[in-house]
Formats: sequence, C-alpha cells, structure tokens
Amino acid sequence: MTSSTLLDVESVAFHVASRPAHGEQELTVRHPYDGRAVGRTTFATGDQVEAAVAAAAAVAPTAAALPAYLRAAALEHVSRRLAERADEVAALITAENGKPVKWARAELRRAVATFRWAAGEARRFSGELQRLDTDPAAAGRLALVRRVPRGPVLGISPFNFPLNLVAHKVAPAIAVGAPIIVKPAPTTPLSALLLGELLAETDLPEGMFSVLPLPNERAAGLVADPRLPVVSFTGSGPVGAAIRRSVPEKHVTLELGGNAAVVICEDWSTEEDLTFAAHRIATFSNYQAGQSCIAVQRVYVHEWLYDGFLPRLVAAVRALRTGDPSSELTEVGPLVSESAARRVEAWVDEAVAAGATIEVGGRRDGATFPPTVLSGVPREAKVSAEEVFGPVLVVARATTDDAAFAAVNDSVYGLQAGVLTHRLDTAFRAGQVLEVGGVIVGDVPSYRADQMPYGGVKGSGVGREGVRSAMDDYTEPRVLVLTGVAG
Repeated sequence: MTSSTLLDVESVAFHVASRPAHGEQELTVRHPYDGRAVGRTTFATGDQVEAAVAAAAAVAPTAAALPAYLRAAALEHVSRRLAERADEVAALITAENGKPVKWARAELRRAVATFRWAAGEARRFSGELQRLDTDPAAAGRLALVRRVPRGPVLGISPFNFPLNLVAHKVAPAIAVGAPIIVKPAPTTPLSALLLGELLAETDLPEGMFSVLPLPNERAAGLVADPRLPVVSFTGSGPVGAAIRRSVPEKHVTLELGGNAAVVICEDWSTEEDLTFAAHRIATFSNYQAGQSCIAVQRVYVHEWLYDGFLPRLVAAVRALRTGDPSSELTEVGPLVSESAARRVEAWVDEAVAAGATIEVGGRRDGATFPPTVLSGVPREAKVSAEEVFGPVLVVARATTDDAAFAAVNDSVYGLQAGVLTHRLDTAFRAGQVLEVGGVIVGDVPSYRADQMPYGGVKGSGVGREGVRSAMDDYTEPRVLVLTGVAG
C-alpha cells in the first residue's frame, strides 16, 4: 500500500494465513470529512476465513516454540518499518478515520513504541523459579513456572484508533508466540491491512497472522469457533457483553469504553492551576473528536473554584480549531460518520430539553460536531450517564472532594479518572475510593502509556491491555517441578 492508494483508490489486499488475498464483495472506505473514496478492499469470503482459522490452529505449536529472538526480530521490524513510513501511515489514518493529522502522527508514534516495547518483552518473558523446600516434605524440589499460549487469538478492533489498537492485539500475540486473526472495523480497515503488509515482510511462519475485513454481523462465527480460544475485543459495551455471554468457555478480554471524569480538587486553586486544567480538559475532551474511551466527558469542580474555572474552560474550548483534518492547523476533525454526529446532536438536544445550558458549541455541520460544553446537566441525561463518544463535555459543581469522587463512581463505567490535586493524601484517597481501572493524578484521564496495564471495571470491561498485561491474558501458567535438586 503506497500513498498512491489514496489518489488512485486501488484495491488493497488483505492477508489470509500470512499471504495476500482478495475477496469477492468490494468495500469502499470513505473519508469522514467529505465522503470521498480513500481506499478499496474486499471482504474475506467464508472459505478464506476457514483457511485463516485452520492455518492458525495448525501453526500454533510451531508458533509457541518460536525462539524469543525470532519473535523479537519480527516485532522490531514492524516498529522500524512503521517509523520509516510515518508520513504515509499518518495520512492513511487521517483519510480513513478523519482524525486531524497531528493526532494521526501521535497514534503512529504510539504504534511504533508498542511494537518496540513488545520486542523487549518477548526477550524478558522467561517465567519464574520457585523453591519448594519451605516445608520438609518438599526438600530437594524446585518449580519452574512458565506461561504458555492459550492458543490462537481473535482480535476485534474498533475504528477510533485503527492502527494502535490493532497493534495492541497483534504485538502481544507475536511476543508470546500465539497466532492471531485480526478483524478490523469495516469503516477503517486500511491501517490494519498496511500492518499486515509489514508482518508479511518478517520471517514469522505461515499462518501466524491473518487480517480479515468482515462485516460486523459475520464476526459471530469467528467468536464461536473453538479453534480460537482467546477473544480480545475493543468496542461497544452491548457487543462486548454479548460476546462474553456467547462463549463462556473462552478466555475473553473486553475494553468497552467509559465516560471518563476529571475532579478539580479544592487545593487546585491558583491561576496557573486553573489555566492548566482548562487547557488540558479542552484538549482531551476533543482530541479525537471525543471518540476515545478515555476522552474527558465529565468534570466535577469544587464549588468555590467553579465560577473562576468555567469561563477559562469555555475560552479554551472555543479556541480549538475545527475543519479539514489534513490541515496542520486543525485540532478537532469530524466524527467517523454523519450518523454518529446526528446521534451526538440528539443527545445534546435531549440534555438541553431537560434543563442543561450550552456554554459553547452545539451546532452540527454534516459529520462535524463542534467542541461543546454543557452545564446544569441532569445526572440521568445520556451525555452524563452514557458514553457520548463525541466532543461533548459536562461540567458540574461538587461541594467537597469526596462528593466529587462519589459522583465519578455514580456510573456504570469505570475505565480511568483524572484527579487534579497537589495533596498526597487526596491522591491516595482517590486511588482507594475511585471505582476505575486507573487514576491519573495531576492530569486528565486521557493519559495512557502503552506499556502499563490499561482497562476498567464495571461496564468498562474485563482484562487489561498494555503489552505485558495482554501477554499474560493470552497465556496461562504451566508448572514444571524438578525433584532431587540440591539448594
């Protein structure tokens, strides 16, 4: 895939058992900003899906036995090639997803780091030696505990990070020696297909990976296939819950989103503090047009700071530039589709009808919804209670820090939260009481390091992403007890 793809709209191959292939039904990928065609591929046929699954199952023993240096070399190759093709890949992400090119470059850099980190983890994934002679009956015994792949992995990825969220499924699988089949989002398959090209340049055995564009309704067959004992899904809550119910015998990891909150605590009170908070919250409630699981959606401000903070926040949001995402000046691009923007518009209208005030924004233009701040929102309104997945921010007063923490917890979701405080005791209390997978102190909840455990509780899913955490999810412990060993 070259940059000419975007101009000539050439059909792009997918990969079946590491080999390029074309299907029968055409899939045209369109730019969310203006609807123009930016790429074409085809959906995999039933026979091609069967070939991919059969190959993954057949190569699984070979994959599990691959030496660490081969797995690491493949991962390093992909990291290096992504970096070499950075401008092209960033343009591709923008074209199919609509995110501004500045954020597409950030996604590309994260994917480069994800594969590089996975290469290091592949070399370190060694197991644990346990001495058992802590009791007389076990004298002379040692246990070697190693983790082995559960089997081939099915990775189902969403549209909002079409490269890096695929990387977070592929890189850990290769690092542990597990074959993987990727089903990218049908609206944004091109970045995953490019990743397949780079994997095909490596010395990984045939069948180690497949990248299969499929309509979402055809994913159920892959989920149910017993030859794929691990399912890693990132996407909507109802779909994830249905997957988990449908295959209770499988190992399923789910990252299902959230409605991330920031708490501005009583001590975060200087002019510098409030200006920093306004800038960070404005940026990261809108940085992917709000289409991020940890985009800021709710802000709880200590009541004595609220009146001084809200005008700063509104000014920071109003200053964000919207428009053509290929422009270097654009900070907020379109949503993935006009239907998505219409849904966000309907939710905002519902909140206003229930008594909310639009402080800035609120008027849709095609697939673009402007950065929007709402105040006075009832807690049961969708923009507060559910995941907006759009550039909409709800701001509310809190009488105390603990009241703000309680408001954060008053949610069916629990992915990440941000706590703006200088106090160590407040930070530790937040870490103890907030019902989320991660608490970011001194910043917004949108911070994520790709090597750290990432995931949530409640309706935000089960399991953890992050390279090493996913490697643990893709494997299970196997114990080897050695008898008659001195010392």
